[in-house]
Amino acid sequence: MVVDTPDVSAESSHANIQTIDCNDPLYVHPSDTPGISLVPELLIGTENYSEWSRSMTISLLVKNKLGFIDRTCTRAQYEKDNFRLRQWERCSAIVQSWIRSLVVPELRRGIVYSSYAQNVWKSMKDKFDKVNAKKSIT
Repeated sequence: MVVDTPDVSAESSHANIQTIDCNDPLYVHPSDTPGISLVPELLIGTENYSEWSRSMTISLLVKNKLGFIDRTCTRAQYEKDNFRLRQWERCSAIVQSWIRSLVVPELRRGIVYSSYAQNVWKSMKDKFDKVNAKKSIT
C-alpha cells in the first residue's frame, strides 16, 4: 500500500512523498541489501536443490519477497503506476541478487542475464529440481 506523506521540509512544504507500507511486498527494509546471505549453503546443483530451494523459500517468505519468485507479485500488477513499477523492478533485482549470491560460481554465469527473479527461479527449478528431472526422463 502506498501512503502519501506530506513533506515538511523548508524547500517544499506542499510536496508529497510516496512511501510504502512495511507489510507490502514492495517495501524494502534497510537490511534488504544485495550482499546478505539468506541460507547457510550455496546451491551446487541437483544434489542440494531441494533443501536449498526450501531454505530460500522460507527466507523469502520471512522477508515478504516470496511473491517475486512464485509469481504472486508480478510486474503486470504495477504497470499503471510508475512509482510502484520502479519499486517492483528494484525488489525483483534485490531478490535476483540474493539468488545469484547463493549459488556456486559455475552456476552464476547462467543466471546473470535473466531479467527478473521469477525467471531465474523458474530456470533453476527446471534445471535442478529432481522431481522435474524424473518427469522429463520418463
